[in-house]
Amino acid sequence: MALLTPLFAFLYHLPQVYKWLLKPYYVASLFMSVAFLAVRKTPGICDRLATQREDGNSCDFDWREVEILMFLSAIVMMKNRRAMFLMTCKPPLYMGPEYIKYFSDKTIDDELARDGRVTWIVEFFANWSPECQSFASVYADLSLKYNCAGLKFGKVDIGRYGEVSKKYKVSASPLSKQLPSLVLFQGGKEVMRRPQVDKKGRAVSWSFTEENIIREFNLNELYQKSKKLSKTRGDKVSQSQFPPVPEEEEPEQQGVEAQGVESESKKDK
Repeated sequence: MALLTPLFAFLYHLPQVYKWLLKPYYVASLFMSVAFLAVRKTPGICDRLATQREDGNSCDFDWREVEILMFLSAIVMMKNRRAMFLMTCKPPLYMGPEYIKYFSDKTIDDELARDGRVTWIVEFFANWSPECQSFASVYADLSLKYNCAGLKFGKVDIGRYGEVSKKYKVSASPLSKQLPSLVLFQGGKEVMRRPQVDKKGRAVSWSFTEENIIREFNLNELYQKSKKLSKTRGDKVSQSQFPPVPEEEEPEQQGVEAQGVESESKKDK
């Protein structure tokens, strides 16, 4: 099982890894690495290369080249430690209660523009990101505390829907450090987001704690305003569902009408 789990995880995320690797930078780096190994190990070519080995075998790596390769490997691992999701222990998926609506590339635009009075807080995440999985429980707790008719919470997987990532300018690359990203929408338009992105497209470091989110997004004030919207909606719904009740006549008027009916009956007799 210890070997099958990483294998299944790799096969599941293979399309995403395939798209991520098909970039000119990574293709060129891979080509140069393979070309270097091919030149150093191909007979007839490696024999003509200079070497510092004591035995004079130029087709094997000398001690200096081994040190350089080990150093470069360590640098690559450090720079891409967020992308090596198969080599790290990911936290378990959150399976608890939540008031969160999950969007797709076809539903997010319509839902955000459906009612301009509703404020949306949308999390842009990816299933392979350990940071997104760790933040899932915190975001679920916030939705349980602050969700109402005028304040709603949503999520969209930009690792699955690449067009949403481009439209809302949230990079799915592990090197960008933009996952997860929280965006506040009012009237269908973006008001603020965390983490912020600088001019070079890099995310500014920000801690995704419950206290920081409540303070930065001013959730307490938003919740109080949204509760008023839910009350007005409830009054309108109750008035539309139940017809107005006719007012009851006053007791004195009812008594006078009864006396008049009795007098008319006596006259008839």
